[in-house]
Amino acid sequence: MRLRIGQGFDIHPFSDDPARVLFLGGLRLDGRGLKGHSDGDVVCHAIADALLGATCMGDIGTLFPDTDPSLQGADSAELLKRVIEKISRDWRPVNVDCTVIAETPRLAPHREAMVERLSGLVGAPVSVKAKRGEGLGALGRQEGIACLAVALLEGA
Repeated sequence: MRLRIGQGFDIHPFSDDPARVLFLGGLRLDGRGLKGHSDGDVVCHAIADALLGATCMGDIGTLFPDTDPSLQGADSAELLKRVIEKISRDWRPVNVDCTVIAETPRLAPHREAMVERLSGLVGAPVSVKAKRGEGLGALGRQEGIACLAVALLEGA
């Protein structure tokens, strides 16, 4: 059995635009939206980078550059689906583990829905954990949200 592990990371500041919608883990949530060329979903972005890293296929910024006007406001869940399609010829996700670092919004009420949505997108179990910045640094000051992800893949 061929196994590969990849790690992903993403971080976005909160947007100053009150009309910007917050997307996390493929879900639309109440709260301030995140700045980004796409919808700014740091969870989907970190997972995509973990999957691409495990397969040595680059990163989300290379595959979906912020210089591409067709990706302005893109649905990150759809971008994650495209990553899965790209890797699926040779690789199959076994599982993904994510840690979201945010003071706000509280993720506990959304965690199960996020796990279900992400597991469906990835085609394998996805775990989501929430951690706080405990008042330290930009994340602790509620300036944005970050996510770390680790993916395990097996050869198809």
